[in-house]
Amino acid sequence: MPPTLPRYAYLGPAGTFTEAALRQIASPDEATYLPQEDVVAALDAVADGSADFAVVAIENSVEGSVSAVLDTLAIGVPLVIMREMLVTVSFSVASRSAIPLTDVRRLAAHPHAWAQCRGWIRENMPNASHVPSASNTTPAREMASAGSDIGFDAALVPPAAVAAYGLTELAANAADNGSAVTRFVLIGHPGEVPAPTGADRTSLMVHLPDNEAGALLTMLEQFATRGVNLSRIESRPIGDELGRYSFSIDAEGHLSEPRMGEALMGLRRVCPVVRFLGSYPRADAAANDVRSNTNADAYADARGWLDQLRSGGAG
Repeated sequence: MPPTLPRYAYLGPAGTFTEAALRQIASPDEATYLPQEDVVAALDAVADGSADFAVVAIENSVEGSVSAVLDTLAIGVPLVIMREMLVTVSFSVASRSAIPLTDVRRLAAHPHAWAQCRGWIRENMPNASHVPSASNTTPAREMASAGSDIGFDAALVPPAAVAAYGLTELAANAADNGSAVTRFVLIGHPGEVPAPTGADRTSLMVHLPDNEAGALLTMLEQFATRGVNLSRIESRPIGDELGRYSFSIDAEGHLSEPRMGEALMGLRRVCPVVRFLGSYPRADAAANDVRSNTNADAYADARGWLDQLRSGGAG
């Protein structure tokens, strides 16, 4: 029997920025692409075994984190981030036929796309109102296949979707920020952690103790005293009652590093829930900044000194 290709769930349909991120990992000849209606469905496909991996957006340089991804990773079947990919984001305004931009009354767009282009839309399409879409290419597919009334006049779509779905481009480079980038992650089941590269990120979800003054400071000290920089930290509601929050964290470093290992052990001691979401290479390959007194050699020297004391040696 021919070898079974790995199955990748991703936000579809074809032509999304998520598919562009997926193509950085595996071409259509090397994998089975499984388009999903939303990011939660993509993650659920891995959790229930109908896909081997998922590729989802987790953070945008303009709009911030994708809360649905953070919240889904925080609960249920344990899943981990295995690597990350960066995709430059730009949009085209497309329609079935050529019409003036000022004639567009209903503009379909994914909420993140609308947020990244709202200033441009206000200036160039002052009469347009937002029609939310499940993905960036869903309206392109609808314009290519649906009947006469699809509920909108034009759509914000990835540039590649214009030709792929036989549409007319009304405008290119629709964006408030021409350098917008989205960070995508490859999600799989827990297993062997990717080897450290020196340019790594560790992701976590942490709960704080209830009704304990200074709990947030205590949690942050586990990183600060070991020289671990946090590149992202944000609170997310736990969901069981008002006023209870978890913290989604990206820390610079790798699980195998002594400083990161001790930080995680510290979190385990002072926090009721610590969920490890992966250690993986940074897509930008930017080396982690490690102080000399918190690098592996410093930890080894301190450990040797303590062992010497414990065996009766001089300090």
